[in-house]
Amino acid sequence: MNQPTSRMLSRVKAVYLYIRDNGTVSTSELAEEFGTTDRTVQRDLNVLEYNGLVRSPHRGRWKTTSKPVKLP
Repeated sequence: MNQPTSRMLSRVKAVYLYIRDNGTVSTSELAEEFGTTDRTVQRDLNVLEYNGLVRSPHRGRWKTTSKPVKLP
């Protein structure tokens, strides 16, 4: 796996864990926490949403789903 892909997957995992631990959070809050742009966070959230791990019941607010997740 190349370096950018590995870094992105690590960030996606960290974003998921942050949402799981903090409850409902905003895209802007995530961008500030991880030192990235809103657009970068949105791409990460799209990956998580596609896999059924997060959802946005209110525009720009994210929370985890009840889908079971096995973390190494």
